[in-house]
Amino acid sequence: MHGTAVKSMLWPALLAGQLGCSSAAFAERVEPNEWLGRMGAAVQATNYEGTVIRIQDGKAEALKVVHSVADGVIREKVVTQEGSGLEIIRNGNEVHCILPDSKSVLVEEWDDQSTLFSTLPSSEVRFGNEYDVAVVREDRVAGRQAVLVAIRPHDEYRYGHRIWLDVETAFPLQTKLIAEDGSAIEQVMFADITLNGEIQASSLAPTYSTENFRWLDAPSRHVSRNVETEWHSTDLPRGFRAVATHGETMPGSEDVVTHILYSDGLANVSVFIAATDGGGRTGPSRVGGSNSFQAIVDGFQVTAVGEVPALTVQQIATSMTRR
Repeated sequence: MHGTAVKSMLWPALLAGQLGCSSAAFAERVEPNEWLGRMGAAVQATNYEGTVIRIQDGKAEALKVVHSVADGVIREKVVTQEGSGLEIIRNGNEVHCILPDSKSVLVEEWDDQSTLFSTLPSSEVRFGNEYDVAVVREDRVAGRQAVLVAIRPHDEYRYGHRIWLDVETAFPLQTKLIAEDGSAIEQVMFADITLNGEIQASSLAPTYSTENFRWLDAPSRHVSRNVETEWHSTDLPRGFRAVATHGETMPGSEDVVTHILYSDGLANVSVFIAATDGGGRTGPSRVGGSNSFQAIVDGFQVTAVGEVPALTVQQIATSMTRR
């Protein structure tokens, strides 16, 4: 083969290799905490649309997602690709769950900042105490160059995380919740994605005409912020601390439920304490990566729930007491 022809074939490959090396070198130079800081900003401000595969309890679910942020207001459309064709339309804190098979719309308030990435680490994670964090390698996810950041816990009271971040934007393209044995409990992965494109208003509109649908308001609850309580845990796993205490009046009841939120900056456990009439439930339950444990303490129903191992919620629930 002529030398010029050989060069013309090899040059694109060599160039791609050099660009890949440059990208890898850039990724390795950025500290893990910097990646996570950039990720937090990207989740809050990035427009995106694509197909998400969510795997939980061995079952895969495909979702079409369109997400925009303008003036701090989140607008989002999530459509299931199998089953009933459920659509979730979000405009700020108001969410419409459209159920086409029953011709109904459930309206509720939702103050979570992210539909897909509610368990991502915050700036309060104390790496080096409860977790180690490291940049592991570069991969490709949804056709984009990504860097894998691993968060590994020091003990059995919390899960690990694997997060694949887009090299260009630090947007999370794939996340895995990791059990103590290294298996993936839950994972969310984009099969395809467009980042920072212009989102048309029509892309966020319902697919179905809801003019003749039945509209239902989800039962609301009254929340009192920052209330004081005598309840506390006498045996919190290391690193967890109470970050908020609310008094909540649940729908259909005048009784106030105490809600204490414990966190280590990444893992969160909610504890709900309600008076009982002598009945109540005890024991564990699990959905995906979320575990809960119920106990009766001094005549009160105590329920601890969070995306943490079963051991964690059991220890917290059974160690709750009043001062």
